[in-house]
Amino acid sequence: MTPRKQGQQPRRSASPARAKSTATPSSQSPSRPTLTAPLAPKPQPRRLSRAAKLALVDEICRRFQKATPDPRCELYYKTDFQLLVSVVLSAQATDKSVNQSMRDAYDHGFTPDDVLRLGEAGVLKMIRRIGLAPTKAGRVVELARLLKERHGGQVPSTREELEALPGVGRKTANVVLAEIWREPTLAVDTHVYRVTRRLGLHDEKTAEKCELRLLDLVDRKYLPQAHHWLILHGRYTCKAIKPDCEHCSLKDICPSM
Repeated sequence: MTPRKQGQQPRRSASPARAKSTATPSSQSPSRPTLTAPLAPKPQPRRLSRAAKLALVDEICRRFQKATPDPRCELYYKTDFQLLVSVVLSAQATDKSVNQSMRDAYDHGFTPDDVLRLGEAGVLKMIRRIGLAPTKAGRVVELARLLKERHGGQVPSTREELEALPGVGRKTANVVLAEIWREPTLAVDTHVYRVTRRLGLHDEKTAEKCELRLLDLVDRKYLPQAHHWLILHGRYTCKAIKPDCEHCSLKDICPSM
């Protein structure tokens, strides 16, 4: 053994952990193979010129019009007031859940006076299965009260008057203006936003900017029907999680394919 020089520290032996970390790759146990393949990247639509977008939108609307000449709102209602209430209730909820909650009440009349008689507790009992029910119950009662005070119980026909009502934003106003008054509007919900983005018609960050971009592209002769066509296409074909591209009527012209 070589004698240690004065002041020299003794050499420490490698710890088991250190020894393991310095082992050669060939001495390590083989890693477990990956069981799942990596996710494929999401398809991105090709960038289109304005002329290409105009031509694409016209062809899309032409096909939708041929397949569904008279598209209808899937919310159940019998009066203008009932439609307004249902659109307010459908925020962050499905049309199906709103219809299930309100159909029987609508069949028996449901007017602003009925809402005021029920009060917030009575309305809440009817809509409890709908998301954000307590907040929406209060809005429906206040909505009925203001319609009685300001508009004689009737649904107003202007955007300004509609958006002054509780629970009524731009999208709700657009739906009411289109469905009741046949105004050439295009309400943008999650379906419309998703479908038109996949079609390469916009790359906007907000629903309002998306709406303005689409109104600049869609011919007025297709409004307000285009709103329903796009919603129905997004709801049943161009779904968020598993779009049914195989059976899509637009697959041969979709920039994301």
